[in-house]
Amino acid sequence: MESKNDTKISEFLLQGISEDPELQPLIFGLFLSMYVITVLGNLLIILATISESHLHTPMYFFLSNLSFVDVCFTSSTIPKMLVNIQTQSKTIRYEGCIIQIYFFTLFIVLDNFLLAVMAYDRYVAICHPLHYMVILNPFLCSLLALATWITSALNSLLHSLMVLRLSFCSNLEIPNFSCELNQVFQHA
Repeated sequence: MESKNDTKISEFLLQGISEDPELQPLIFGLFLSMYVITVLGNLLIILATISESHLHTPMYFFLSNLSFVDVCFTSSTIPKMLVNIQTQSKTIRYEGCIIQIYFFTLFIVLDNFLLAVMAYDRYVAICHPLHYMVILNPFLCSLLALATWITSALNSLLHSLMVLRLSFCSNLEIPNFSCELNQVFQHA
């Protein structure tokens, strides 16, 4: 007998940060301003590394990748939270929750892998300074970045597929502003 998810749920209820209606405009403004600052700051880093030829080194290549991942990471959860605050709706569709889990996990894992690659870059720069440009050539840098993306995508796909196989209780309230993997597992 093949096991499958027989759950007929259509949406989760995100509790958010606060239910006080007087705090909603303050929370909205605070998170919107932090989101805009985060996106603009990271885009500025990417633009600086692309436009300045002196910054075309492995360290700045990985830094611009990290900035791009940070923009994507904040964009995977904050816009839905801002929409929920503005519309006073706390629901997220089941499919949207799975997609949010996928991208949330993808960018968290990718962030960690890129930090590990950047640590390796600094190790080579400090321990083998004369061979730095030979060891970390553009091909290896591209290969390391591609490997982090592929590994992160496969890891996130695995987690999302595991969530699809779960059956859920009738209480589908998530005490957060986004669908997180551990919160969804607790409702299974």
